[in-house]
Amino acid sequence: MKKALNIKPNAQTPKYQQIVDEIIERIQQGVLKRGDQLPTINDITNQLNVARMTVIRAYEELRERGIVAPQHGKGYFITSTDVQATMHIFVLFDAMNSYKEILFQALKESLGDKVSIHLFFHYHDITVFENVIVNNLGNYNFYIVMPHFNDDITDIVKQIPKEKLLILDIDVEKLDDSYAVLYQDFEQNFYQGLTEALPMIQKYKSLTLFLSKNQFQYTPMGILRGFKRFCEENNVTNEVINELAFDHLEEGHAYILFLENDLVRFVNYANRKGLTLGKNIGLMSYDDTPIKEILDDSGITTISNDFVQMGKLAGRLVHNRQKGKIASDCKLIVRGSL
Repeated sequence: MKKALNIKPNAQTPKYQQIVDEIIERIQQGVLKRGDQLPTINDITNQLNVARMTVIRAYEELRERGIVAPQHGKGYFITSTDVQATMHIFVLFDAMNSYKEILFQALKESLGDKVSIHLFFHYHDITVFENVIVNNLGNYNFYIVMPHFNDDITDIVKQIPKEKLLILDIDVEKLDDSYAVLYQDFEQNFYQGLTEALPMIQKYKSLTLFLSKNQFQYTPMGILRGFKRFCEENNVTNEVINELAFDHLEEGHAYILFLENDLVRFVNYANRKGLTLGKNIGLMSYDDTPIKEILDDSGITTISNDFVQMGKLAGRLVHNRQKGKIASDCKLIVRGSL
């Protein structure tokens, strides 16, 4: 920044705010661009004859708005020229798929145009999960985190100030109601959905749950518990498998799959074997998506959270800074596959 900052010592506007306003003005004018380094705290302190804490407060506000970020040992740099945004939000998902795209778009719309969102992914790697969080602490006004792990991640997410954190989709049991958590009760949702579908499931000899090892598919332990509880209470012959092969499909049996690619493969296998979904072979899924509405013409029966509503509610929780644990609604969507 070639030209020194200028403030008015006797102005009503606080000195730290004048520093913030002048840096923003220079960004708007194109004088400061993304990647440019700002003067050091000591330099501004000496140039403007202000207290060191005044400059620190100005830089901290710019950092919380996502406009600048510190680099260890180097100082502060411009990271965003989107100075119109009133909030800069960090969002950490496991991976992107159809239902998370629906969730993200609903969240984005609910948060509004004045919010800037940076989206990150951890791909079910707990080390990546922690590193991405730690490397971005203090750089955003708010953090929305989807901790899709069956391991305890309490200590990791506790590094984020609770007033700036929303846990999404998963309940972290060790966090109390002073945190904001919007979650799916996977065990109860899966159990309840299967219970509603019981008359259709009873047409078949057994029910097989396919748990893929694909890194883009996270299966909460609650799903497995809900499945086992349902089968035990209703004397349903059941099996859990991790590999889906052509030979697994048998006439008169029903199956539960999650990933869209696996569903397409299943339908292809069924067609090759001359089996018709909903008549002599059954198929269900969890988490509804557009392709599941139309796959095999009549669609796939699903047990699903409403991800549009979840995204909208998440946006309201962020704006209202609402705390507490909220379980999202889930329902059985009956289609021709069962």
